[in-house]
Amino acid sequence: MMKTQWIFFDIGSTLIDETKAYEHRIYDAIEGTDITYEQFNKMRKYYASKNLRGDIEAIEYFGLKRTHWHSEDEYPYPDAEKVLAYLHGKGYKLGVIANQSPGTEERLQSWGLLKYFSTVAASAELGISKPDKKIFLKALEISHCSPENAAMIGDRLDNDICPAMALGMKTVWMKQGISAYQQLDNNGSAPDHIIKSLIELTEIF
Repeated sequence: MMKTQWIFFDIGSTLIDETKAYEHRIYDAIEGTDITYEQFNKMRKYYASKNLRGDIEAIEYFGLKRTHWHSEDEYPYPDAEKVLAYLHGKGYKLGVIANQSPGTEERLQSWGLLKYFSTVAASAELGISKPDKKIFLKALEISHCSPENAAMIGDRLDNDICPAMALGMKTVWMKQGISAYQQLDNNGSAPDHIIKSLIELTEIF
C-alpha cells in the first residue's frame, strides 16, 4: 500500500462503538410487546448475514416502529484515537466518508477525534448517502486525491467496501458490530484486508 496517501474512515461501528445505541433502539422498539431482546437480536443477525441492515429489517419483520437513535450512547472504540494519531503521525491524510445525522464534525470534536481529519464528507451535510458512489467521489474531490491513492476503512460491505472497490480505492473491512455477520459474495472480489480491531491498521499502513 505504498501509494496510499489518504485513508478514509466510516464512523459507526468503525471508529465509534454503537453497541449501546443499538441496544437502546431495540429495547425502545420492543417495549410493550411480548418480543424478547434475544428474539429480536437473532433476527437482526439473520438479516445482517443477508447483507441487509439488520436492525431496520428486524423492526419491519416484527411490525414495530423505527425508534429514535440515541447518539449519546455512542463512544469511540478504545484504540480509535491511538490509531488515528499513529496514522496521522506517519504522514497519511485522514478523512471521513459516513452516513451520519447532522452535526458530524461537532460529534467528532466532542470525541477528541476531529483534529486528525482533513476531510469530513458526511451524508447529512452533502445530501448524498452511501452506497452512492457520489459521496466517495465528492470526498476524493475535496481531498484532491485520486481513488488509487486512497483507502477506505468501513464495517459494511454494501455501504463502504463495495462502492470503494468499484472506484478503485483500496479497502479494509472492519468486522465490528452487527455488520460483522455480513458475507462476502462468491464472485471473487474481496477487500484488500479484513480486520477485527482498529489496532490492526498499524500493521497494514
